[in-house]
Amino acid sequence: MLLLHFIFPFQPKIPYSQVILSDQGDVIDAFLSKDDKWRMRVELNEVSETLQKAIVHKEDKYFYYHLGINPFAISRAFIKNILTGHTTSGASTITMQVARLLDPKPRTYVNKLVEAFRALQLELQFSKDEILELYLNLVPYGGNIEGVKAASMLYLGKQPDQLSLSQATVLSIIPNRPTSLALGKDNTAIVRARNKWLKIFQQDDLFENTLIEDAYTEPLIAYRRSLKRIIPHLGTRLRYQIHTDRILTHIDTELQQRASHLTAQYISRQQQYGIYNASVIIVENATRNVVAYVGSPDFYSDRHSGQVDGIQAVRSPGSTLKPLVYGLAFDMGVLTPNRIMLDVPSVFGTYIPQNFDEKFHGKLTVTDALAKSLNIPAVQALDKIGVNNLIASLKRAGFNNIAKQEYKLGLSLALGGCGVSLEELAGLYCSMANKGLYAPLRYTQLDTVSSTASVLSDAASYMISDILQEPDRPDLPNAYLNSVNLPKVAWKTGTSYGRKDAWSIGFNKKYTIGVWVGNFDGTGSRELTGAHVATPLLFRLFNTIDYNSEKGWFQMPDNLEERLVCSETGRVPERTCQHLINDFYIPQVSDNIKCTHQRYVFVSDDSSISYCSQCLPSAGYKKLLYPNINPALVTYFEEKDIPYKRIPMHNPACKAIVKDNPPKITSPLENREYLIGDEATELLLSCQAANDVDWVYWYINDQFYKKSPSEENVFFNPPKGKVKISCSDDKGRNHNIFITVL
Repeated sequence: MLLLHFIFPFQPKIPYSQVILSDQGDVIDAFLSKDDKWRMRVELNEVSETLQKAIVHKEDKYFYYHLGINPFAISRAFIKNILTGHTTSGASTITMQVARLLDPKPRTYVNKLVEAFRALQLELQFSKDEILELYLNLVPYGGNIEGVKAASMLYLGKQPDQLSLSQATVLSIIPNRPTSLALGKDNTAIVRARNKWLKIFQQDDLFENTLIEDAYTEPLIAYRRSLKRIIPHLGTRLRYQIHTDRILTHIDTELQQRASHLTAQYISRQQQYGIYNASVIIVENATRNVVAYVGSPDFYSDRHSGQVDGIQAVRSPGSTLKPLVYGLAFDMGVLTPNRIMLDVPSVFGTYIPQNFDEKFHGKLTVTDALAKSLNIPAVQALDKIGVNNLIASLKRAGFNNIAKQEYKLGLSLALGGCGVSLEELAGLYCSMANKGLYAPLRYTQLDTVSSTASVLSDAASYMISDILQEPDRPDLPNAYLNSVNLPKVAWKTGTSYGRKDAWSIGFNKKYTIGVWVGNFDGTGSRELTGAHVATPLLFRLFNTIDYNSEKGWFQMPDNLEERLVCSETGRVPERTCQHLINDFYIPQVSDNIKCTHQRYVFVSDDSSISYCSQCLPSAGYKKLLYPNINPALVTYFEEKDIPYKRIPMHNPACKAIVKDNPPKITSPLENREYLIGDEATELLLSCQAANDVDWVYWYINDQFYKKSPSEENVFFNPPKGKVKISCSDDKGRNHNIFITVL
């Protein structure tokens, strides 16, 4: 026997269906096996003892006592068949049936001997429990359904450890007659066969009498069900990434179903605005486990490309990267939450950003700039920290798509000038909820957090979360104004160019939730903004899964402190600073530059002219404080007719050249090409000049063109070719640029 075993080895390989399991072990998605069977692998401890006992008692009472072949059963069947003249009784043990199911052959005496030999081999290789487990996985139930797990779920809608005695008895009798006793087709005949075997179980005292009496009266509700795909997008994704028959995810079944229902319900109401798709991802912050994954509102919608996975789709992120820009500026020490920034018309080389509302807001703090999601301050912040530093941080935060676009990224990166996915953004915001430490999101229990990367410091993360949790913001949905149902979350919205993508990403202590709303075909909509379309869904999700989170809120880290700063600049105050406010700062990191929002100026006794140190007279002057206003802000004040205190014109008799604060040409743009259609076409000349400048002087190719007030726009007819444009102010300070006219 042993020699034959080694000569003819028997190593069963069973192609199982791939099954996706929730964190609780529920089947949330599944796929046919390679041979197109519903054959879901089940372990013995996943099958109720009732079903095990019923099957063993019916198929092979002496299963645990023989070596794969039952000689008494063979003898009994042989004698009975001889006496009747035809086959009336079989002698196959469970082990022999397993051998036949593993290697099906026509029923002949020779094949019966082979089957017996294979049964002995199985007994040599496997324990009785392992053989029974094989049987429970292979037993046929009609059509392409095999195994008790597939049968239990597809016919009864239950896991095999949740079956009643009645249901267990049904599953024990079908395998012998899967065609004549077809579940869902002739349940009356199945009930008669069930009751027959219940009577046998009762006679043999296999189960308690009360259980059997209840089983007699239990109605049989059995029909062929479609397997409910609870996570079709994630299931499809994992199917091609992981090649095992069981994939255990971190999906919370109840939370997933809530998120799916809310998303579908919400989008059904947005369709009147031409908005048909949405995606949601929910991450448990402490573990990075993805506990809900909604790729689209309806996986089966052909009309609206429901099978597209919006969580992986690469799209423009709008303003959702701004928190990282400011967080990096905090960590580099160049900004703090109450530092003053300028939201005025600005030019960065050849890049001219505009705000979403096409307005300018003058002076405001970093906190207000981020809360209002203003574009120009964000670009200023990125200009301070450098595009390469932002790119490096995004790479550390798992933005794999950024590496493919790196060569073409510039300052527009702060406003969504790149492509990212919803899962990348969720990973970034989850890192803010974890003291700035990034770790990859975990979809399955095979995933481990082997390493982390620092994206922001814990101090910067806290400051960003403190800003983003304030509800007094323009992007607060109207429905939540003064609402008691406003969740305690830090959130940021984003809207892509053309209103094609609406984003809202938020986090509290327990969860990070990412929401994208739009159309998979790229169609835009007037209503499609992060604030008005994506955030309401974000808030509903938070209110549903973690309203008034018991986890509390984030604690201020030890390496973050507060100090008094000047309200005019947000910098360390000087003696001339009168209004002070509190501001966060990082010791040894945040700059300590003193405030210079005012400066002393020598002026004549009648305050009509000002003097520099080179032309200061020996008498007849006084020293007064004047606002030290940025030239860009001066231009903004002039254009908006906002009154401000101007420094008197400089002493006209002074011949000294002052080097600080030269004028800056804002139009035309440096190193740009301009196509002039005809000789009558003119270009605009404009500049930003300091507070104490009254007149500027324009030169074209070093030839004087015009004297004008500093705030006045001037037009000129340019010559063809390379053109040098110069602007000098009345202090002798100068700025040059070059353009090409075609």
